[in-house]
Amino acid sequence: MTALVIGLVLFLGLHSTRMVADAARSRFIEQHGARAWRGLYSLGSAIGLVLVVWGFGQTRQSPQVLWSPPDWTRPLASALTLVGIVLIVAAYVPRNHFKAWVGHPMVLGIKVWAFAHLLATRTLADLLLFGGFLAWAVWCYASLRARDRVAGRQPSAGQPVPTLIAVVVGAVAWFVFGRWLHGWLIGVQPLG
Repeated sequence: MTALVIGLVLFLGLHSTRMVADAARSRFIEQHGARAWRGLYSLGSAIGLVLVVWGFGQTRQSPQVLWSPPDWTRPLASALTLVGIVLIVAAYVPRNHFKAWVGHPMVLGIKVWAFAHLLATRTLADLLLFGGFLAWAVWCYASLRARDRVAGRQPSAGQPVPTLIAVVVGAVAWFVFGRWLHGWLIGVQPLG
């Protein structure tokens, strides 16, 4: 459990830098350069992610069960995860409607993904992992939208073809991961 908590603090902490220490981040970049910041940020994030994955895997060997979710939560979580993955994919597809509608589809997708997993899971490690990501995503999304308002940023209009690409690629990724990779990597097969 310790590795999971340390990994979450490191990974989510680094991804919260602009929200809690933007001035310190800017000073570091001024003094050492953007490449140094990106290098340290990437290294710290990678270490945090490895600790999260390893720590979460360790907790699965002796899980601390907190509750038993009802059966209906599993298909609901699967459908919500589809929405979350489509939103995450939309962050990488230029000029799609999701960017125009929500502004930051990556963070909103993480929020939906984490909430979906909280619905259908049952252990303390699940609560820490998905609850941590959900809390971070809620805070980050509010921060990003506030920053957009201050900057007067207006999203560009979305176009149908990029939107369709985001939906199709997201749906295929959701299906492949849920049908084969999730079971192989995590030990739970949501679409099997």
